[in-house]
Amino acid sequence: MARRIIDVSRRGFLLGTASLAAAAMWSDRALGITLKNVNLADNPFQLGVASGDPDSKSVVIWTRLAPKPLEGGGMPKEAVEVSWQVADDEGMTKIVREGTTTATPEWGHCVHVEVDGLAPDRWYFFRFKAAGELSPIGRTRTMPTIETVASKMRFAFASCQHWESGLYTAYEHMAQDGLDLVVHLGDYIYEGKGRPDGLRTHVGPEINTLDDYRNRHAQYKTDIFLQAMHQQVPWIVTWDDHEFDNNCAADISEEANVKKEDFLARRASAYQAYYEHMPLRKACLPKGPDMLLYRRLHYGNLATFDVLDTRQYRSDQPCGDGNKPQCSEALDPKQTLLGEKQEKWLLDGLATTKSKWNILAQQVMMARSDRKAGPEQTFSMDQWPGYEINRRRLLKAFNDLKVPGPVVLTGDIHTNWANNLIADFDNLDSKVVASEFVGTSISSGGNGAEATPSVLAAIAENPFVKFHNAERGYVRCEVTPEKWTTDFCTVPYVDRPGAPLVKRASFVVEQTKPGIESA
Repeated sequence: MARRIIDVSRRGFLLGTASLAAAAMWSDRALGITLKNVNLADNPFQLGVASGDPDSKSVVIWTRLAPKPLEGGGMPKEAVEVSWQVADDEGMTKIVREGTTTATPEWGHCVHVEVDGLAPDRWYFFRFKAAGELSPIGRTRTMPTIETVASKMRFAFASCQHWESGLYTAYEHMAQDGLDLVVHLGDYIYEGKGRPDGLRTHVGPEINTLDDYRNRHAQYKTDIFLQAMHQQVPWIVTWDDHEFDNNCAADISEEANVKKEDFLARRASAYQAYYEHMPLRKACLPKGPDMLLYRRLHYGNLATFDVLDTRQYRSDQPCGDGNKPQCSEALDPKQTLLGEKQEKWLLDGLATTKSKWNILAQQVMMARSDRKAGPEQTFSMDQWPGYEINRRRLLKAFNDLKVPGPVVLTGDIHTNWANNLIADFDNLDSKVVASEFVGTSISSGGNGAEATPSVLAAIAENPFVKFHNAERGYVRCEVTPEKWTTDFCTVPYVDRPGAPLVKRASFVVEQTKPGIESA
């Protein structure tokens, strides 16, 4: 089942722990440091290593010391010195950068190193050492310089990996795809209490405290396929709601009678644990219940990723949430999904971009898809149609600013969609201004199906929808200066190991012409 992934992990283990020459080269004396004398019962690198947010000269490398991952980490209440190295080769013999940092108990003994001074558009290898133990070897890369005419980029995007609902077989297959990046669009963890009928069971009740969130993240990080994918390429991450609380909207809970101060205290815990477990830069360091997560990354002049946060700044869901006709509240110009500051930042970026493709990495579906067959219309109030005027402003900007190659990437709803984003959804013949690809879940929802009859009946009334699928999996994209190719990659089941990968559908977008066509 896991032969190649297990081989990858084993190779990293052998290189990291059994190569005497490499271990001698990276001895404490060779580095000129004295490691804190910490006695640990188990290896502290059980959560693996990761990297993320690369630019043309730097990348974040990450780990968290946790010899007992599901017991608060199992580290002593003291700071621990951690050594790190970055090399040109997988054998870690050609070291290009190295140093030490400190893992503190206040931040769960996590490690974030922003390694600078690297060459652009290059693969590198990295590892850590602490308490006499070596971590697995991770692989990462830098982006091309923004002036570079990059010829190709291959990446995958994913979301919604509910631990209890199924196995992460999709990541096993993703590791075979020769990717440059992974983009994760949220619901990396789920906050709910353990279910006795779950395929794999959450530890404990619904999480609320910092220790709760740490243990939940750690539980997810123990998955071998997720670890291996983090170990292989850099990730760009953003959250949705389940990293904190289902259907959260700014400082408003979906549950009645929750005090705002209690809700924000819980959010501070959730945000800190998220940062502790993700390869994010210092610019994203949370400050209490606030965390700046929207940001912009460039892959040469080929593509710009505008990574959005559609949870922290949004207005409360209108019309009582759920699937509803658009009430007057949904049409209120003050109703916002992005917040004023983030929206201005996004529009300013779109107005000045020089990239051939401009990618919005975000959470909830932008197309205004009618969810009910027949004359009555219903739309999801948690998605962009619940914030209709905000949505119209963005679609208008795509058109008026003549944004090159606009593509929206979406997660959240555990199904695959390919949508043309049109200028006016009240006029279904209006021009196409952008393309949207919605990815299904890694495991959330359990075993899926090729299609749901009720959804297909409703989609018939939405001609801008070019594809729908309800299996599990991920979305693979290959981008060149002239063309974007999307493959919807699915697995037929997640309730047992060994599911094969199926390329369910493929679509292309021409850089000079918004709109999705079958490949």
